[in-house]
Amino acid sequence: MQPRTTTPSISRRQLLQSVGHGFGGLALAALLQHEVAGQTTGSIKVLHHPPRAKRVIQLFMGGAASHLDLWDYKPALEKHHGEPSDFGEHVEAFQNGLGPWMKSPFSFRPYGETGKQISDAVAPLGDCVDDIAFVHNMIGKTGVHSQATYLQATGFQQPGFPGMGAWISYGLGSINENLPTFVVLPDHRGFASNGPKNWASAFLPASTQGTTIFPQRENPIEDLHPRADFVTAQSDQDGLALLNQLNREYQAERLGDSRLDARIRSYELAAKMQLSAPEALDIADEPQHILDMYGLAKAGATYPATINIPEETEYFGLKCLIARRLVERGVRFVQIWSGNDNSFPRRNWDSHEDIQRDHKPLAYGMAVGTAALLKDLKQRGLLDDTIVLWTTEFGRMPSTQGSKGRDHNPYVFTNWLCGGGIRGGISHGPSDEWGYKPLDRNNPTQVYDIHATILHLLGIDHKRLTVRHDGIDRRLTDVHGHVIQELIA
Repeated sequence: MQPRTTTPSISRRQLLQSVGHGFGGLALAALLQHEVAGQTTGSIKVLHHPPRAKRVIQLFMGGAASHLDLWDYKPALEKHHGEPSDFGEHVEAFQNGLGPWMKSPFSFRPYGETGKQISDAVAPLGDCVDDIAFVHNMIGKTGVHSQATYLQATGFQQPGFPGMGAWISYGLGSINENLPTFVVLPDHRGFASNGPKNWASAFLPASTQGTTIFPQRENPIEDLHPRADFVTAQSDQDGLALLNQLNREYQAERLGDSRLDARIRSYELAAKMQLSAPEALDIADEPQHILDMYGLAKAGATYPATINIPEETEYFGLKCLIARRLVERGVRFVQIWSGNDNSFPRRNWDSHEDIQRDHKPLAYGMAVGTAALLKDLKQRGLLDDTIVLWTTEFGRMPSTQGSKGRDHNPYVFTNWLCGGGIRGGISHGPSDEWGYKPLDRNNPTQVYDIHATILHLLGIDHKRLTVRHDGIDRRLTDVHGHVIQELIA
């Protein structure tokens, strides 16, 4: 029997060197560099096409922010303010919000080279409108907060589906293994509708779920550090080592169960985060002009019981600054929430009673933090490959509820995107003259289209990122969605 000959292995570097120093070598070098750049640590080993973005920051306004009072200027409402509303068709209101037409209590002004009209409630974002793509013809499927929030957060209006951040974590994997891939910064007063189900992993590996961080709390990450006085650093490490050994022995007897593996990985990540997370959350090294830009000049002040601009500015600005610190350290997806569920007096965007009272503090505080975030990302070169998505579950009606409020409007509302390959300074898909429905009712934008576009910019074909579950190839965009080419630079 002839002895088997083996071909010596050759590394990429050796292969490149063997090609020579001419044009062919340079071409091969470029190809190999592109191949490596397209690789991920997630389920997609090589990206479907060259990416424009690496990471996403999603800003979610819980309770349904009014497009008519922030982004979508309607002169017709100013002209016909106080007149009986006539929609020309039967309207199904959520409560009783079919009073007279109601103009915005806030003035609108043009900003930027594009002259985009936005309201005084979000004036700090005026400096950024030329970088933003507004989508004014978003439609939902329901006026119920929980279902509509699920739809925007997960692509489905019922529970049991992974959040967008979980899908992206699953597909692309981690950039920095010392921090979570997907981080959630909830409202400091509590969760919005559905709570942690909005960022759950569902049928994806449990390790893809969002990690909640409350940066304004004394203990921002629950259970990260032992709180008992008798625990030392060495005993903590020894305990984790023993726990890991027991878990690995248990796992070896139950192959194919991803839950235990995810739990082990979470413990391993927690051990790494004990060193990396405190540094990421510590803003003490930020220069004063950056703190001022984010509205943190008087951080830790005492605030009145009524909703107010300085308080909203501080808490939202802090989350935006933490988001910047997280993405520059390799966190793939950060979700920032404004508004908690069913609070009263209103501490969310569900302004049935008084748009001016509730929206102004929330909107202005949000705008200060968001404008600082966009400018900060841009000056650091991070906005080029970071997508910022502004989201809410639906809009509000152009007619009044009571005398000062607005009812739910799932028939049209606004999202906007910025950075990461997005073409700024445009307004896509206008709503009708009242801001009640899309002007072109046959071609609205749905959340599936937004999700498909974001995945596309990350190098992912939204139809190819699937997981078999209960006999169905599930994906973030369900069986819908198309890339909105107009939004891409």
